[in-house]
Amino acid sequence: MAELAITGPDGQPVEAQNKSTGRYRSSFDVELAKPGTYRIATLNDGVFATWKENGQTRRWRGTMEALSKDVPEKADDLRVTHAQGRVEIFVTAGKPTTEALKPTGKGLELEPVTHPNDLFAGEAARFRLLIDGKPAAKLKVTVIPGGIRYRQNLQETSIETAENGEFSVKWPEPGMYWINGTVQDDDAPAGRQPRRRLNYAATLEVLSP
Repeated sequence: MAELAITGPDGQPVEAQNKSTGRYRSSFDVELAKPGTYRIATLNDGVFATWKENGQTRRWRGTMEALSKDVPEKADDLRVTHAQGRVEIFVTAGKPTTEALKPTGKGLELEPVTHPNDLFAGEAARFRLLIDGKPAAKLKVTVIPGGIRYRQNLQETSIETAENGEFSVKWPEPGMYWINGTVQDDDAPAGRQPRRRLNYAATLEVLSP
């Protein structure tokens, strides 16, 4: 249920090249044929269900479309979770552009206020988180500098979004940074109405001033 989505500087989809899927990782190439900014994202969208059948717990994974035909109509103690995730990077060839940065209006997304390829140490950058195109207010955002393999302290920073979904990050030093936000419904309702679990993550590069 993972999907690769590449958006070019003109806002149109770009096809990945030389795709390779291994046991633990996958790889691909992206030709930066046009100048400007590209958004490269891995999208996950799936439904998980559990229920009781003859005293045993049954588990299922699939899509919302398949839920009605694969899960019994009168399943006992049915709980359904709809999980949507987005992992992104941004790449610019030449002068940065913004067409590829437009939100899709689906799930939890990042709408940059500061261009994601125009980040410098010692300067503050602003971003906005959206849920289905609307501001994600009071949402916790985690920021972690890269290189965690070589240190015991994650140096994690937590930030809360404002009412308009915006948050600001002042980068302490150059390097790669991972940002993440997660939101989910508190309780899983009984029946086929799913609880939503949304996740967003991005890796950003911060340059020396």
